[in-house]
Amino acid sequence: MGNDSLYSSREQSLVRKIKALRPYNPGIHGDFSLSYAPFENAWKIKMLEASLSQLEQLVSDLVQQNQTLLGTNQTLSAELAQAKDENESLQLSLMEQEEKQGATAARIQALVERVSAGPVSA
Repeated sequence: MGNDSLYSSREQSLVRKIKALRPYNPGIHGDFSLSYAPFENAWKIKMLEASLSQLEQLVSDLVQQNQTLLGTNQTLSAELAQAKDENESLQLSLMEQEEKQGATAARIQALVERVSAGPVSA
């Protein structure tokens, strides 16, 4: 470990990990060498970073889509409330018209009965 003082603590940790892998790779000789395992780990890390980047983008897209949908939902809720108010107003208006129509029909019926009863003497 005499050469380890040339490395930062992070690099020293990496060197120790690489040296620890040597028993699993009998083709390695010398003080410091890159074995297959670190390359495999580096590839896995790159794949995980790419997957994480894709996941971050998907989450960002979903958050944006959710905000858009929330805005649309608020707009539709306001339009629904307005439509309900208009419907209620139209129903009240219809009831008033039906009452007036009923009163008019009763007056017409009374006039028809008077006419049918006979001539009025003057």
